[in-house]
Amino acid sequence: MVKPFVPQLVYVEPNAMEYPLAQKLVTKFKNMNIEVRETTSHNQIRNLPGENHFQKYRIAKSTLVIGIRKTLKFDTSKPSAEYAIPLATGCMGHCHYCYLQTTMGSKPYIRTYVNVDEIFEAAIDYMEERAPETTRFEASCTSDIVGVDHLTHNLKRAIEFFGKSEHGKLRFVTKFAHVDHLLDADHQGKTRFRFSINDEYIIKYFEPGTSRLHERIEAAVKVAEADYPLGFIVAPIYLHDGWKEGYREMFEKLDASLPAHTRKDLTFEMIQHRFTKPAKRVIQENYPMTKLELDESKRKTKWGRYGIWKYVYQDDEQEEIKDTLGSYVHKYFPEAKIEYFT
Repeated sequence: MVKPFVPQLVYVEPNAMEYPLAQKLVTKFKNMNIEVRETTSHNQIRNLPGENHFQKYRIAKSTLVIGIRKTLKFDTSKPSAEYAIPLATGCMGHCHYCYLQTTMGSKPYIRTYVNVDEIFEAAIDYMEERAPETTRFEASCTSDIVGVDHLTHNLKRAIEFFGKSEHGKLRFVTKFAHVDHLLDADHQGKTRFRFSINDEYIIKYFEPGTSRLHERIEAAVKVAEADYPLGFIVAPIYLHDGWKEGYREMFEKLDASLPAHTRKDLTFEMIQHRFTKPAKRVIQENYPMTKLELDESKRKTKWGRYGIWKYVYQDDEQEEIKDTLGSYVHKYFPEAKIEYFT
């Protein structure tokens, strides 16, 4: 069982201590005998412990920065939502394929933002701009927000904020099972709580530092019993020896665990494995022993939204993935909706 995240080292940015959440977190960590350092900016963090890149990278992944979100312009978040709401950045997991490795560059530490009310005020502006249409906000574009929320409760506040909103809905996805503090949140049915699931092979070899499949499913049952709209993201869908059997077993386990009354509004999102040339370089540097297949010659290219080519599966492989996993969804969860395959 993966224990809830506790940072080894904490940094505090200037002006963050003007916010009650920062004061509360710093007191908490000092009482836990965790070293708290001041920094002028997260970009100025230098000299992390460690004798080589491998050690420094792992210590950075267990470092928490308490700061202020200065940019209150939200990114778009297609296809899952209209906008990404920034509550945290970075992740304590060690998923080999993760795109955050390249977007975060040499700063893979976790940042949590303490000016949450200002972030909510920006969200209100976005909702008013689109009203009376519903505006969906994705809270896990730049982090696994559940992985840090037992410390901050920012996500819980966001769930209750959108529960009270007239035109807003919240979405997020997690690979962590530490959900107990979120079960009593007053969500009003306006937050879709999604879990990232995969077959045992992928979780075992490519997702270290995250909750196991059975733990995620157990957490999903708790969430469904708390009347949250529930969803699952099957990602990344990765072709390996025995992949069809592996994914079938995953759906069988989910089917065996999820009570019938929790399936009335179930969604699935399907995302195939993809990588870029910069991502490949970073993955091989951070996880030199990875079994991840990153052979460009086996893939086709697809133009990405950030102006860089992505390597995805060939057309016939993509069709086989869609047909195979689609048939599993229809067999085990006939009332569920597949929102997209990408």
